[in-house]
Amino acid sequence: MRIALVAPLAEAVPPKLYGGTERVVSWLAEELVRQGHQVTLFASAESQTSADLVVSAPQSLRLAGIRDHIGSTLAMLREVRRREDEFDVIHFHIDLLPNALFHDLVHKCLITLHGRLDLPDAHPLYQAFPEMPLVSISDSQRLPMPKCANWLATIQHGLASHICPFDSEGGDYLAFLGRISPEKRPDRAIEIAKKSGTKLKIAAKVDAADLEYFKNLIEPMLDHPLIEFIGEIDEDQKCEFLGRARALLFPIDWPEPFGLVMTESMSAGTPIIAWRNGSVPEVITPGVSGVIVDSVDEAVAAVETATRMSRAGVRADFERRFTAEKMARSYIAAYRSLLAMAPAKQRSAPPVVPHPAKAPLAAQAFHRELGRINGPSMLETPLG
Repeated sequence: MRIALVAPLAEAVPPKLYGGTERVVSWLAEELVRQGHQVTLFASAESQTSADLVVSAPQSLRLAGIRDHIGSTLAMLREVRRREDEFDVIHFHIDLLPNALFHDLVHKCLITLHGRLDLPDAHPLYQAFPEMPLVSISDSQRLPMPKCANWLATIQHGLASHICPFDSEGGDYLAFLGRISPEKRPDRAIEIAKKSGTKLKIAAKVDAADLEYFKNLIEPMLDHPLIEFIGEIDEDQKCEFLGRARALLFPIDWPEPFGLVMTESMSAGTPIIAWRNGSVPEVITPGVSGVIVDSVDEAVAAVETATRMSRAGVRADFERRFTAEKMARSYIAAYRSLLAMAPAKQRSAPPVVPHPAKAPLAAQAFHRELGRINGPSMLETPLG
C-alpha cells in the first residue's frame, strides 16, 4: 500500500527532546515500512526515517524558535495536495487544516486526533466539514465532540518493544516525566513524594506559556531533600529514567487523550500511579500495570502497592496491548476499510453534510477489516 504520513512540524520525527505525536508517527512509519508498505513521510529536515522523507521545513519549528506554525504547515499541505495521486492513503497527524483543504478527498484521507477535544474552539470546523474520517486515540477522547464527527476507529498508541527496554530491578525513586503545567499537576507529585517519604525525580520541560506557573508555584516546592528537578531529557535518558524508577506518577488534572508516557513506563516494567482522568482507565490494568487513584492520600498508599507489583507482569501487559506492531495492524485495517468505501464516495455528488448513520458505518467497516487481520479477539470497541 502507498501511504503518506503527514506529521507536525513542531518537532523532528522522532523528536530530539519532547514530542509525543512526532514519536508516535515515527514508530508507525518504521513499522509500516517493516511490514512492506511504501511509506512517504512529510516532516522537518532533521527527521530520521526508513520511509521516503519529504522535507517540509528546514528545521523543527520549536527548536528554530518559530511560534506560529500555520505558514509552514500550509506550505507542506500544498505539496501533499500536489502529490495526492502518488498515494493510496493520506494519513494526517495534524489537526484542523486537512478538514478544510482535503474534504473532497475523504475517500483516501484520515486524521488521527492526538490532542484534547474538550475545548469548544474547533467544534465549528468539525460541524462544517463532517466528511473527514477521524481516528481517536482513546474512547474517552471522543466524548466532547459533535455528534456529526465521522469516527472511523479508536486506535491506541503503540511503540516498538526495544524503545524502552525492560528493567527487571527498577530503583528507589518515583518519576515524573513530561511537561511542567497546571494540568499535569507536578505539585501533586511533589506532595505524594513528601508524604510517602520517597525520593522524586522530575524530568520535564517548561514551556514559555507555563514559566510563570513554574516560577511561582513549582520552583519553591523543589527545595526539599527528597525532590530533584532534572529538566528536559532526551529519548535515551528518558528510557533509563523510567526503567530505574520505582513507579511513575501520572497525577493529571485534565482529560488526557492517551498518555504516551504510561505505555513507555509499562515497556520498561515500571508500574504507574495515575489519577482517574481521561484515558487512564483505558490504559492501566489495575493491579497489573498500575494503580488508579482519586486523591493524594490514595496515591501515597499506592506507592507501597506499586512496589509489590511484578515488573515482568507490567511488561507483559505492554506486550499484549501497546506494541507498534499492533498499532500498525489496526491502522492497516482502517486504511483498507476506508478504501473499501471509496467507490461509493467517488461516484457520489460533491460532499454534503452526511446523514448521521455514516459515522457508525465507517466504524463498522473498520472493525470488519480489523477482525479479518487480527481475529475477533483483537477487535477494538469504539464509541458510536
